[in-house]
Amino acid sequence: MPEVTLTTLTTLNGLKAAGEKITMLTCYDATFAKVASEAGVEVLLVGDSLGMVLQGHDSTLPVSNDDMAYHTACVKRGNQGALILADLPFMAHATPELAFSNAAQLMRAGAHMVKIEGAAWLADTIRLLADRGVPVCAHMGLTPQTVNVLGGYKVQGRSEAQARQMRADAIALEQAGAAMLLLECVPSELAAEITQAVAIPVIGIGAGAATDGQVLVLHDMLGLSLTGRVPKFVKNFMDGQPNIHSALAAYVQAVKAVSFPADEHGFNA
Repeated sequence: MPEVTLTTLTTLNGLKAAGEKITMLTCYDATFAKVASEAGVEVLLVGDSLGMVLQGHDSTLPVSNDDMAYHTACVKRGNQGALILADLPFMAHATPELAFSNAAQLMRAGAHMVKIEGAAWLADTIRLLADRGVPVCAHMGLTPQTVNVLGGYKVQGRSEAQARQMRADAIALEQAGAAMLLLECVPSELAAEITQAVAIPVIGIGAGAATDGQVLVLHDMLGLSLTGRVPKFVKNFMDGQPNIHSALAAYVQAVKAVSFPADEHGFNA
């Protein structure tokens, strides 16, 4: 069997430095982990989006850390060299100590990095985790775990005050030790500014094409939906493809070629 090439943080930093886009997809099981990683997806995100696409909830809030650990372990078994990023779910990082305990559970299950939703207030938590060997991706912009505070799934950073705060928060989280940023539903111009302002890789979803990489929910990009509602930033990569393997390869190719996302998939301030 050919030797599996492992994607690491060093790999992702090298891609950013070289100007090559990073590809990420959500993943929740061994079979999709195998086919997605073999298609060249560099990062498999075990997202708490599983609460909606797998469990049928109307938000991510019911997902537990045990749920996340179970699916992370499943993804690890099928993975063929991708970096595994696992979400800390709702309230799993309410305190730095709780974040440390729950992150340890996900790392033991097979994660290479954990993702935490929030802003500059996460600095102490990120510093604690990074100092203890847990790489962290900070998730900013539309943070689904705080949907009740945000008043729905709305684009974030459209006002100048919001944009200024988000730029400052991104820099603060990098300085605290964040290894990666994920920007969700952020105006494309702001996302481009943040990507240039930090040295760490920045992944976007609904954040334009200027970020260092892209992520989509697997089920969305395969044209699958429980509700029938398709977010603006989603493209159905099954269109015109004979099978799922080809759709995954088309996604990787489109991100690398910067043909996805197009202007139509982004947001203005």
